[in-house]
Amino acid sequence: MLNKYARAFFTRVLTPFAAFLIRRGVSPDAVTLIGTAGVVAGALAFFPRGEFFWGTVVITLFVFSDLVDGNMARQLGRSSPWGAFLDSTLDRVADGAVFSGLALWYAGRGDNDILCAVTLFCLVSGQVVSYTKARGESIGLPVAVNGLVERAERLVITLVLTGLAGFHKFGVPGIQVLLPIALWAVAVGSLVTLVQRVVTVRREAAEAEAGAPAQSSSGAAS
Repeated sequence: MLNKYARAFFTRVLTPFAAFLIRRGVSPDAVTLIGTAGVVAGALAFFPRGEFFWGTVVITLFVFSDLVDGNMARQLGRSSPWGAFLDSTLDRVADGAVFSGLALWYAGRGDNDILCAVTLFCLVSGQVVSYTKARGESIGLPVAVNGLVERAERLVITLVLTGLAGFHKFGVPGIQVLLPIALWAVAVGSLVTLVQRVVTVRREAAEAEAGAPAQSSSGAAS
């Protein structure tokens, strides 16, 4: 849902900014690299110290680069396999930094081994969810399922609730509980999505295997 509607909305909003960068001679790849560097810096500089609000603000500003670089590439007519590969690869780096920063908080001053483990599960499961689709498509399967929690949902749930939890620093009582809620929600949602994709790939692989002999037999008969 977020990929379909929110991405379309923000693409329209950010189109003038993308055009401005093009006029300034900035390349889409440069925007991708700068955006990832900003997310990594924001996550690892703020989250391990418990500065969830300001960390989320910095990360959110740079997360929008994921929409800007694609918009620029389309305006320039330069959409390419390399650009798609770079964007997808650096998305994984950015996601890893966000959850690593939260894991470092719980492993250190946050002092909660269970939530540290849940955060690490969010990190790993998010990477595996992405891998299942990429791997399924690489072997010729459509992987015709999105799943309950994709990257957009994982980021929105995590960043929105983490940012709100940061208001604890401004004296809002009890609001820090939103961060554990976000992590448990992402962990469960990622697990469900992983199962959905594995089941889909298994079904599609079985259908492809069943269809191959039938096609061979009809070819031999003709």
